[in-house]
This record gives sequence, C-alpha cells and structure tokens, in this order.
Amino acid sequence: EKCQCQHEDNRTAILYTLLSQNLNHSRGSCSPAHQRCLCHQRRTVCLRTPHITCQAASDVLVKTVSFMKNLPSFHLLPRGDQLLLLDSCWVPLFLLGLAQEMVTFEVMETPAPSMLKKILLDGQSKWQEPERTQPTLASVQRLQCCLNTFWSLDLSPKEYAYLKGAILFNPDVPGLRASLYIESLQREAQRALQEVLRPLHPEDQGRFARILLITSTLKSIPPALITDLFFRPIIGNADIVELIAEMLYE
Repeated sequence: EKCQCQHEDNRTAILYTLLSQNLNHSRGSCSPAHQRCLCHQRRTVCLRTPHITCQAASDVLVKTVSFMKNLPSFHLLPRGDQLLLLDSCWVPLFLLGLAQEMVTFEVMETPAPSMLKKILLDGQSKWQEPERTQPTLASVQRLQCCLNTFWSLDLSPKEYAYLKGAILFNPDVPGLRASLYIESLQREAQRALQEVLRPLHPEDQGRFARILLITSTLKSIPPALITDLFFRPIIGNADIVELIAEMLYE
C-alpha cells in the first residue's frame, strides 16, 4: 500500500535534510516499518487524559476479573483451561465492561521526537529501554466504533452478564481439556440470554442474532491495542495476562 504523504508537501527543511543524511550515514537506510508516516489513518495516538482514562480502564478490568472469580463453573475447570480461556477472552470481556460502564475517551496525536533529539541521543540508545509501540488512529477509531455499536443496543445488566458468560466459555480455544463441558456452559449462557430477551424485547425477534453478530466484532480488536492504549502507561513492560492471572488467583 503506497503512502500518500509524499503528495501532501514536497518541501523539505534544510535542517531535516542535513540531519537525515547524518542518520542514514550512521545507521544505514531505515526500513519502512520504522519510518514515521503522516497519513491520517496511520498516525500514532495516545490518550488525551491518561490519568482519568487509565483509572477507569483499571476499574473495568478489576470488575472483569471479579466476574470470573464469582463463577463457580469457571473454577470447576482445570487450571490450564482457566488460563487458556483467560488468555483468549480477557479482551472481549474487558471491552464489554467498557461498554457497560459507558467509558468514553479521547486520543491525540503522539508528538514525534525531533530529529535533533534522535541525533543527540543516538549514542545513548543502547542504555535506554526499547521504544514502546503506539496505537494508530485507525485502530482506535475501530475500537470506538465497536463501543458505539454496543451502546446502540442499550443492553440491560442481565444481557451483559449472560453475554459475558457466552464469551468466556468458548469451546473453540485450542488446547482445552474440558471443551465439551465448556461448550455446554456456553449453550447455557446463550439460552439464558434468549430467555431474558423475550420479555424485554418481544417485538424484536432478531435481537439475539444481532447481539451475537456484533459481539463477534470484538475479536477483531487485538490485545496489543488494548494493552498499549489503556494499561502500558501503568504496568510498563509487564505482561498484562500474567497480571490478570495474579488478580484472579490472589
């Protein structure tokens, strides 16, 4: 896919040219993956108010773990199956929590480090931590679109609860020992969801299928995006799944 940035402004500052030549001479040509692209959809972003949003996200994560803790059927599973389900399902469960708690957030473009700073710190790079990846504007917009779609459904607390159960007990996760039992738990959660829908929305016969379809879009949100956007400012380079497991079994 060809970048369109080059068509926006062909004028190049003299200082930028001189420093770029210095960089190319000392480091060699930079790969496209490490070049900063100014295309709108590829711009890297960060939270506008991280101290507020990260706290709200942490509260949602605590509630997500509490949901799993309070399910006796989950604790009846082998420990290995519990960890596999946790690793596979924590992101969609967390996203449902964001939707249920109506957590909104804004992002802003991540300031690019100046070329002069890169030159001055080049000799110190080996003593610094690796540069963390930043979410792109396109990925954040996709996430916000998923949340907006859920808000349009206006789910009740019971609908959220049974939907979380249907997501958590996913028999298709590779490596499960009790997949048949987990499949029965998923069917039970889906059946309970259908029973809740009948009195709440008797005129909307397609609501159940629509909810499951929209829920499936949550799987398209990568864990790295959620981690980098909401939790990396708090946990640093720690493994988020290991931290969630500690919370679950403490």
